[in-house]
Formats: sequence, C-alpha cells, structure tokens
Amino acid sequence: MKERKSGLEQLDVTLLFLLFLLMCISLLAVYSASLPYTNSRPWMDSFYFVQRQVIWFAIGTILMIGAMSVDYEVLKKLSIPLYVLGMILLLLVHFIGIEAKGAQRWLGVEGVFQFQPSEFVKVFVLIALAHLLYSISMKGRVKSFKNDCIVVGKILLLGFPPFAFILIQPDLGTALVIVSIMFSMIIMSGITYRMIGLLITLVIMSVSFLVWLHNNFFELFAKIIKPHQLDRIYAWLNPTEDISDVGYQLHQAIQAIGVGQLFGSGLTQGIQSQSGNIPELHTDFIFAVIGEEFGFMGATTLIIIYFLLLYRLIIIALNCKNVFGSYLVAGAIGLFMFQIFQNIGMTIGLMPITGLALPFISYGGSALLTNMIVIGIILNVNIRTKHYMFGEEEYIA
Repeated sequence: MKERKSGLEQLDVTLLFLLFLLMCISLLAVYSASLPYTNSRPWMDSFYFVQRQVIWFAIGTILMIGAMSVDYEVLKKLSIPLYVLGMILLLLVHFIGIEAKGAQRWLGVEGVFQFQPSEFVKVFVLIALAHLLYSISMKGRVKSFKNDCIVVGKILLLGFPPFAFILIQPDLGTALVIVSIMFSMIIMSGITYRMIGLLITLVIMSVSFLVWLHNNFFELFAKIIKPHQLDRIYAWLNPTEDISDVGYQLHQAIQAIGVGQLFGSGLTQGIQSQSGNIPELHTDFIFAVIGEEFGFMGATTLIIIYFLLLYRLIIIALNCKNVFGSYLVAGAIGLFMFQIFQNIGMTIGLMPITGLALPFISYGGSALLTNMIVIGIILNVNIRTKHYMFGEEEYIA
C-alpha cells in the first residue's frame, strides 16, 4: 500500500516557515542598521531601506514560485545556455562594468538600476555542475583513482572560468562561493577518500605557496592578491594592530557584539550600531547589529534557524532518488553553508573580511534574489519526489 501526495501537499512548509522567520529578522535588522544612514540624510525616510528590502523579498518570492513551478528536469536543457549567459555577463562586467569602491562588479545604469551578475552566475554554475555529474553518473563509471581524476578535472574545468573572472573583479568572497559549490559537488560525486585527501593536500600546498610567495616575491604575490584583500588578511591575523585603519571595521564589529552580552541592548538601541562607526552595517556586517541589539540569545536564535534550514536541505537531498535533483540540492547546501559561515565568521574575527552578504538577512537585491531562486529550485526537487508509505521514493514527472 502506498500514499501518494500532490505537489502542493509535498510543499516543505517547515522550510518556508524558516524562510519567513529569516525575512522578519532581516526587516528588523535592516531597519535598525540603516538608521544612522537615513538619519544623516533629512530627505530620506527612515524606512527607505526596509521598503526596498520588502520589494526585493516580493520579487524574490515571485522568482521562487517560478523556479518551483517548472519541472527542474528542464534545467538540464538550460544548463549550457545559462552557463554561457553567465560567462557573457562576466565578460561584460570586465569591459563595461560599473566600478565602485575599488571593484568592478556591476552592470546597468549607475544611479538608476544595476545588478551583480556574479550572484546569478553562482546559480548557473550550480546547475551546470549538477548536470555534468548527472551525465557522468548515467554513463556509469568504475571507481578508480584515474576515473576520480577525470571527474574532478571536469568539475574544475567547468568551475574555474567563472571563478577566475569573479576573482579579478575583484570579488574574493563570491569566487570562494564558487569553490564551495565545486567542493560540494566533488564530495557528492562519490570519489574515494584517497582523492579527497589529495585535494586537501593540494589546497594546503597552494596556501603554503602563496605564503612563500608573499615572503620572497611580494611583487608577484601582489598580482594575485589585491592590496585591499591583503589588508583584510593582515587585519584578520592581527586584529588589534591597526584598529584606526585596516582593522577598524572588524574592531568596531567585535565591540558591538561584545556590548550586546546576553539579551542585547534592544532594537535601535545599540551604541555601536547607531553611532555609524561600523561601515557596511546594513549589508555585509548586519550580524553585528543582531549581536549588539539582540544579544547572545538573538544571535544564537539566528544561527539555530540557519542550522534547521541546512538540516532541511540535507533531508531533501537524501530523500530525493533523482540523481540530478540530489546534485542540485547538494550544491545549494555548499552555497548557503559557506556564505553563512563566512559572513558570521568574518564579523567575529574567525575569518578574513570578504564582501559576502548574510543569506536572507543582509540588505541587497542581487544576492537575495539569487538565494530565493535557489530555494525555489530546492522546493521544486522536493515537490517532484513521490513519497510512499512503504517502499522507496521516486521522481514525479
């Protein structure tokens, strides 16, 4: 006997509820974090950024529903066109992109409308890699070191071009997200522990080589790591050395979180947050607002919500018997997990500072829309997995 459910009945209500909680936290945090900016501009309403964030959430919800409604098997046919489109957008950014704050990452009309193509490229790479691994698995392969090298080589070959173009913008944070997606796919590809160990060794050797290059051939090293990125690494390694310059942002953020103590100072009552001392407060460093104004309990609650979100994604990936669907969700897990860990980690000094937004919390359009599309794809995978009371699951065509 089996129990069949319709698509809507299989809609992951828990995942949607967690997303709703993140939206509520985002609106509160964005409102508080943007007050120092709006208060210093009399012509700007105090709800200016909140209103725009609501609009982004509304557009993101529409995109999420769209991504959820179309059979995700269609993405196989679109994977190559989307990947090519992503590379074209990155090329356009390189030649005619809008430059701001020392980085050339945006397309559009400055001051009117602009978007960050690298955010959408993350989704395109995820889909392309999922399709690649699906194609490999359908052909069947004997587990061997040689075949593992071929699989890893194909993943790197597909992921390296967007990684390189994003890195030279420069946007180290988003480039590392591409790496995290590739790493998730490599783990899910079923390679041996021997190959995993080899890859970890290569990463360690690469980092060691960069350190050696920094100490012995700094001019060559400076062509790989940009000056502002190196300053952030210095600030991370020695957070108290120069708190008036390169270490200023991190020092102020850590102070804000420390002041929050157990229960926080209350919404819009943060001394550090409302003083305007923390740059990029409503975007990259929004976790500092949550830590100061909601305290340890508020920050912990947010982390628990993220943990539950990732747990739901893992369950969906494990339950899905469609190989392509499993790869899609696995890549999404790598995407979200790295961004969450990196953003919170850089705010408390565990990781170097990069321009990564906190998923579903930070103010911004491109990153938020991208994340909502990814959630739509995940819901799509879950809806089209047929659940039985007894027996295995299968894909719903």
